[in-house]
Amino acid sequence: MAAAKDGEKKPTISFYSKQKVTCPVCKKPFEKEEMLSGGGRMIAGELTEELRRIYEPSAKYGKVYPFIYSIGACPVCNTAFLWNDFKTIEDAAAFEKISDSEKTRKEIVETIFPHYNLKQERTLYDAAAAYYLALLCYESVPPEYSPTIKKALISIRLAWICYELNIECPNHNFDFISLQFYRKALFFYDEAILFETDHTEDIAGIGNFGPDIDKNYGYDGVVYLTAMLEYKYGQKENIPERLKKLDQYKRNLARIFGLGKSSKNKPGPLLEHSRALYDKLAAVLKEANIISDDDDEDAE
Repeated sequence: MAAAKDGEKKPTISFYSKQKVTCPVCKKPFEKEEMLSGGGRMIAGELTEELRRIYEPSAKYGKVYPFIYSIGACPVCNTAFLWNDFKTIEDAAAFEKISDSEKTRKEIVETIFPHYNLKQERTLYDAAAAYYLALLCYESVPPEYSPTIKKALISIRLAWICYELNIECPNHNFDFISLQFYRKALFFYDEAILFETDHTEDIAGIGNFGPDIDKNYGYDGVVYLTAMLEYKYGQKENIPERLKKLDQYKRNLARIFGLGKSSKNKPGPLLEHSRALYDKLAAVLKEANIISDDDDEDAE
């Protein structure tokens, strides 16, 4: 955020809602911080291949990261969820597990983000801690609340936050940490699709798939992101297994987006990114002499 000059009022990015949120674990109320809209705070820029919306910094407000306000974190017991889940999750066993793990959860987060503060206006650094707390809390949430896809969403946003922290504070290993969260995101997105397929866990419980806050790309976005994350961050030690996965993800993209055929009913940006990724996967597989059964159809 842009710093205020001496004697000037600090530019306002966020506000605290009048109605407090009650933590379902410790039963204590705390304030909900939300980002203000308008006034040139959010100047939409490019949409990255990870479906992240980049916001151009303004002279008054500097860089803004709207998604850092999407997680609530109780400053009393360090319970963290997506805001809506403070109201929708009703599971005494889950709350007991989260309460019992408070000390461990805080210690784990502090190994990467020491001295975080949940009682002040949210910074990029404190947002990283809040998101990591949420990732650990959802480990205790039962399948009916779709925790796996939520962990995927949280992980990819954590990767984005750590990427930005590395720019602001280089040489603190945030680039390495970002990579680890990208790999976590891949694991959880892949697992979420598997659980949806075998009816272990309904993926639709997340409501908004994001992955950023500006647009909901739905299940199609999940399929695309899983393929993209595998291409960029998947393991490369076992090449035959990697090629097998890339081939399957290429088929999934072709099936969902009708690549090579008419795709007028799909969102434009997502279709464009999917087509670009499809071509990259095809190039890798062609170099390895692996031709999918759908290649002839896709070329039509």
